Amino acid sequence: MRKPMKSMLLFFVVLVVGGAWAGSSSVGGEERLSVERSVTREGSSTAKLDRLPEGVVEKPKEVVVGISDVFIPSGFDSTSEAYVVVSGVFPNGCYRWSRAEVERKGNNLHEVRSYAYVQPGMCLMVLVPFTKEVQLGVLESGTHRIRFVNGDGTYLERTLVVE
Repeated sequence: MRKPMKSMLLFFVVLVVGGAWAGSSSVGGEERLSVERSVTREGSSTAKLDRLPEGVVEKPKEVVVGISDVFIPSGFDSTSEAYVVVSGVFPNGCYRWSRAEVERKGNNLHEVRSYAYVQPGMCLMVLVPFTKEVQLGVLESGTHRIRFVNGDGTYLERTLVVE
C-alpha cells in the first residue's frame, strides 16, 4: 500500500511544479524554463527541466514600426537642418524605440523607416504611445515629399517646403 502512495505523491509534485514552470520565462528573457512530463505505464512520472545556459540572454529583435501621425514644422531654409516629429503606438511594453532611417530616392523624394527593438519574454499588454524627432538633414530649396514607410509596405506621405 505504501508504494502506490509514494508514486502518487511524486506524480502530484511533478504536476504542481511542472504546471507552474511550463512555458514560463522571466521578465527580460534572462531565463526561460520548460518542463517535459512523461508518465510510464506503471503510473510513475518523470520530469525534465530545460533552461537557457547560464549567462545567455535572448537578444531583442529590431522591427519596422508604423507611424500614425507626423508633425512637420515650417520655416526651414536650404542652410538649416530639417526635421519632422513622428508619433505612433507600440502594441505592447516589449517595444522600445531604436532609430529612424532616411533614404533619399531622388532630389525631392525621401523615405523614412522607423525601427524599434522587441524584447522577447513576458510583456505588459498595453498600447504604448511614442513621439520622436527624426532628422532629415540639410535639404535643397523646393517642395519635398516624405514617405513614412510601414513594415507592410504601405506608407504615409507628407510634404515639406524648404525656402
